[in-house]
Amino acid sequence: MNKSFVKFVTDYGPLLVFFFYYYNSDKNLKIAIPPFIVATLVAIIIVWILEKKLPMIPLIGGILITLFGGLTIYFNNPIFIYIKPTIINILFGLALLFGKYFTKEPILKKMLGKSISLDDLGWHILNKRWMLFFFGLAILNELIWRTQSEEFWVNFKVWGILPLTFIFTAFQISLINKYKINE
Repeated sequence: MNKSFVKFVTDYGPLLVFFFYYYNSDKNLKIAIPPFIVATLVAIIIVWILEKKLPMIPLIGGILITLFGGLTIYFNNPIFIYIKPTIINILFGLALLFGKYFTKEPILKKMLGKSISLDDLGWHILNKRWMLFFFGLAILNELIWRTQSEEFWVNFKVWGILPLTFIFTAFQISLINKYKINE
């Protein structure tokens, strides 16, 4: 089986499951969340079976989806699922902010150093930009769920955050090229 296809399915399959159940249940979060949790856990298990390891970001995401989705269902209150992206983005931002105190170098360098070769200044700038981006996404999520309809928020999660992330990533290419170490 094609590795990139499996990665695509395990990354986006749970989201497609969520959308399917959400839009086929008259936009009911209580109906869409349980299959979303199950699909997320199945995706994590598939990654573990195929790679013999659990990548940290999908694992943390799966734990938080299960926790906040479960709280949403248990308390019959969507606020828990609404704040999940805020909490995830704050955690990522804080990891980038404080990670250097534990690893003596930017966390992004630790994570991506084998794929991208930058000088120290480049890593610090890239790390800072991603940290600010994650904090910005947290604020944006809070603004959206507090001022818009649930359906708008659900659509924003995919059609807003995902394109923003791709666009932000694309804007980092010039920085990467500027500070790239030629080997």
